Amino acid sequence: MRNLLDFLRKYHHWFIFILLEVASGVLLFQYNSYQGSVWLSSANAMVGKIYQWESEVTSFFSMSKANKELALRNIYLERQVDQLRRLYTDLTKDTTVMERDELQFLSQYKLIPAKVVDNSLNREENLMTIDKGRADGVEVDMGVACGNGVVGVVYLVSEHYSVVIPVLNASSSRISCSIRNRGYFGYLRWYGGDPSVAYVEDVPRHAKFSLGEWVVTSGFSSIFPSGVLVGKIEQVYNSHDGLSYKLKVRLSTDFGCVRDVCVISDKSIAERAVLMQAARDSINIKQK
Repeated sequence: MRNLLDFLRKYHHWFIFILLEVASGVLLFQYNSYQGSVWLSSANAMVGKIYQWESEVTSFFSMSKANKELALRNIYLERQVDQLRRLYTDLTKDTTVMERDELQFLSQYKLIPAKVVDNSLNREENLMTIDKGRADGVEVDMGVACGNGVVGVVYLVSEHYSVVIPVLNASSSRISCSIRNRGYFGYLRWYGGDPSVAYVEDVPRHAKFSLGEWVVTSGFSSIFPSGVLVGKIEQVYNSHDGLSYKLKVRLSTDFGCVRDVCVISDKSIAERAVLMQAARDSINIKQK
């Protein structure tokens, strides 16, 4: 208490000065119409600015949620477009049966929204980290995609984070792809350098296609469903042995600004893994 009284005694003239300033300001703006109008307009401008800042901050944080929803929705729509395209090109068959098969196939997959927290582009062995892990249902060898197309495959998983091998990994990334509406397939590889270009290898020599056509996932593995965008064909080369084509593909995913992605979980992976293990055990028993 003594310290408080000493403080007030020492600086009492400042408190009196502030009190008189406030009182004079109130009298000035309350009893003078011009000064009052200036005060009101200035106060309204300041309050409006504060509300604008508040709105921008709210929009910034709500944008993250909107981006997740858009990424999720884009993948669903891309899948649906691929379904409709196949139905349209096969009108002579029973479309209701094909549609039921497609819907059943799509129901095998669950999409887990995630955000990229670390990413590299300038290495031969690029890796990506996302903010979803084992606690969110992410497992090793699950596919990762964004609204624009394929991103990569889950490599390591912890409780709340996962490391992804993206398409831009020269030694470890090989994704099964096909030319849309053509049926010919190959494997996507990146050789380093330009992060917007990769190559599809082992495309058969008898394949018929044109520059500018889309390359999509083939659906031949349990990692990605068929029809997820990969990129457009820009150039065609012969393989080293001359037995197949190598396609230069402009990737649809811009890895320099990937933020919101979805991990694609195939509900039947566990069942197939158990079945494969049972088959291996059975073969081992017979060999013994």
